[in-house]
Amino acid sequence: MIPPPETIKVKSVRVACDGSGDVPAALGHPRVYLHVDDQLGFVDCGYCDRRFVLEGGPADRSVTGAGPSQ
Repeated sequence: MIPPPETIKVKSVRVACDGSGDVPAALGHPRVYLHVDDQLGFVDCGYCDRRFVLEGGPADRSVTGAGPSQ
């Protein structure tokens, strides 16, 4: 599996993505609202493949290789 282009740790299960970051929002994509899956602990944006990982969730532990983030 190819890793996502960018991983962002979040504290909320509901996140918004507009593709901005290093580029102005006008050059991104339409804003979408995403819900982090409880079982997986992450959600990927369908436009830019940015991955949002819930802090302390299952995906956060697998990314860091340790327990929940502090």
